[in-house]
Amino acid sequence: MQFNNKIVLVTGASRGIGREIAKQFAEKGATIAVHYNSNQSAANDTLGMLDGDGHIIIQANMDDADGIQTMVNSVVEQLGRIDILVNNAGIYDEHNLTDISYADWQANFRKTLDVNLIGVANTIYCAAQHMIKQGGGRIVNISSRGAFRGEPTAPAYGASKAGMNSMGQSLAKLLAPHNIFIGTVAPGFVETDMAAEILAQPRGEEIRNQSPLGRVAKPEEVAHVAVFLASEGAEFATGTIIDVNGASYLRS
Repeated sequence: MQFNNKIVLVTGASRGIGREIAKQFAEKGATIAVHYNSNQSAANDTLGMLDGDGHIIIQANMDDADGIQTMVNSVVEQLGRIDILVNNAGIYDEHNLTDISYADWQANFRKTLDVNLIGVANTIYCAAQHMIKQGGGRIVNISSRGAFRGEPTAPAYGASKAGMNSMGQSLAKLLAPHNIFIGTVAPGFVETDMAAEILAQPRGEEIRNQSPLGRVAKPEEVAHVAVFLASEGAEFATGTIIDVNGASYLRS
């Protein structure tokens, strides 16, 4: 599959899964808008890893609705359009109900939902306005197995990803007549900066052994599925959620 002359906006592309997604699209000929929140240096590092030229970096806080609109419009102004949107940016923060205050509980839920769900909803809204005008597009959301199996010590994260899944399926039905197709990738643990601290703890070995492969996913494995969902020929998979968790959690 090739993405020559395609414009791809990848949120959270300064590291981890987002960086690998950006790299794989660029390898296949796409021009990438590398989004970052605060780490411009890492975003520039990603930019330097991309095949081809014409790529840009773009900043936005994912809990800032106006900033998201400015980001999307800026990508269109600089690169002409957005053919593919990959919603990868997200946060994870453990907040055990039995160990934190009521105020901290509320704050954690508010922040996590603002970034992981409402921020994604706003990005989709803004990008879809341009996609409808240009005759179509692709949207790929990066979710989590936590949406299905639960996240006991990070319930806001699980809730935000479950909401993302439902939203993606709802919008897949709404936007299909506009030639806009939406797919979701639901990884388990992945070797990223976000998961490194947890995987380094004593329970890291137990986490790796949740999969019969005896390991967690590599970022490039998640990226491969994201690229597939955005490819020509995958249109009839719109609304789907693909698990990439090494059989660590199986759902019916």
